[in-house]
Amino acid sequence: MRSMVYLKNVATLTMDTTKCIGCGLCLDVCPHNVFKMNGKNVKIVDRDACMECGACSRNCSTGAISVQSGVGCAAAVINSLLGRNGGECCCGPQTDDSSAPRSGGCCG
Repeated sequence: MRSMVYLKNVATLTMDTTKCIGCGLCLDVCPHNVFKMNGKNVKIVDRDACMECGACSRNCSTGAISVQSGVGCAAAVINSLLGRNGGECCCGPQTDDSSAPRSGGCCG
C-alpha cells in the first residue's frame, strides 16, 4: 500500500501525552492515519504523513495536540526555492519499504 509522504521532519505536529484522555477524536478526523491508540491514550505514529490540516488539534478538547496549519511544508518549500537545505523539495507516493519519496508530487 502506498501512503502520501510530505516533506520529512517539517510538520509542526506535536502531542502532549499527559493531556491526552484517549477519546480518539484525532483518529477519527485525521485523513492520513497519523495517530494510533497506545493503551489509554493516543500517540503519533507517522508524523511525516501529517499534511497540517489542523483537524486533530481543532477537535482535541484537552489541547493535547498542536499543529500550525501549513507552516512546516510551506517553510520547507520556501527554503528549497532559496537554495537552503540542499535545494531538496519533493513529496509524493512512498512505498511500504519507506524508500525515499519520488519527485513530482506536490512540489514538482
